[in-house]
Amino acid sequence: MTKIVVRMLVWNEINSEHIKKHAVTQSEVAVAVTHLGYHKQTYDKRYLLVGRSGKRILAVVLKREKTNQYYVLTARDANKKERRRLYEKDKIK
Repeated sequence: MTKIVVRMLVWNEINSEHIKKHAVTQSEVAVAVTHLGYHKQTYDKRYLLVGRSGKRILAVVLKREKTNQYYVLTARDANKKERRRLYEKDKIK
């Protein structure tokens, strides 16, 4: 799998309000995307990224807008399966 390079996150009022429901801030998403543990492509050309933002491990779902620009669909705390996979990747490094 090729590595995703996120240079710009696309925000609007809809996705900003949506992540607030999950108690996540835009700055936490930006940090998690730069401290990426792993990513995978999901349905409809979306990407699930799991990364660290301080002590939190976040799962961020993005959709590509343009080259290196991604629209944030949602961001939330990673579930148990996603955290476990991140920990396994950390052991390999």
